[in-house]
Amino acid sequence: MPVEAIRMLSPAPGETYVDATAGLGGHASLFARAVGPAGVVILNDTDASNLAKAQANVRAACLPGQPPQIHAIHANFADLPWRVSQLGLKADLVFADLGFASNQVDDPARGLSFMRDGPLDMRLDASKGLTAADLVNNMPEHELTQIISEYGEERLASRIARKLVQARATGPISTTGRLAELVRSVVPRSGGKIDPATRTFQALRIAVNDELGSLEALLAGLGASRRSEWLETGCRVGFLTFHSLEDRAVKRAFAEGIEQGAYDVSGGAAAASEAEIQANARARSAKLRVVRYS
Repeated sequence: MPVEAIRMLSPAPGETYVDATAGLGGHASLFARAVGPAGVVILNDTDASNLAKAQANVRAACLPGQPPQIHAIHANFADLPWRVSQLGLKADLVFADLGFASNQVDDPARGLSFMRDGPLDMRLDASKGLTAADLVNNMPEHELTQIISEYGEERLASRIARKLVQARATGPISTTGRLAELVRSVVPRSGGKIDPATRTFQALRIAVNDELGSLEALLAGLGASRRSEWLETGCRVGFLTFHSLEDRAVKRAFAEGIEQGAYDVSGGAAAASEAEIQANARARSAKLRVVRYS
């Protein structure tokens, strides 16, 4: 939702823009042109390869010789408030697109999708942490059930976990195709378009990357006691979410800010236009929330 994000966050020349999830730099390129050569763009991403691409794309999107000052941070956005303050800067604009870059989803080596078979990884930062295969093949059944139920909001979580534990007893579950096959074998396909394996994949990805824990840490940085450390007065903050667990956390944090005097720019959650959904089916579940802190 780039058009809506620019309109609601209203970047101005000379401002400091913080992109919590730089991806390939799509949103950041638009904001970079708006803040201009007198502005600052801070790109943050846990994917080092994409972060480098984002820097190049942002520079290429600006007029020759007129890019803003650019800072790149390779880190989880849980640390973003501290990282920005360490640069000696304060943000006028903060934006977090909680979706994934197309090259991450479409790369079978990442293991984020079951559309093409690949290793069961799912890490956004491939240099550290446990993989989805580690969880599926070693986690106790009750813990698998809990993850799939809570993070995937899957009502048949216990049935899926039991099947995975039974299957791994005869050999490790190491590919996305195998995992999807096992889930589909115990979850009936409904009349909708959602694949039976979708919720389980979402749950494991969230667990592998501690997505909700990281989001809560970033949202904590918007609290009244910490805002002044890294946000300018009047800072506009936007989150683009793609599932209910993310959106509920953002909605709750923003509601607290509004109670303390922040202004709800988006009037609740804004949805993608039909035109954007036609061009990008992933936008169907997107919700954009923006507030301005006083």
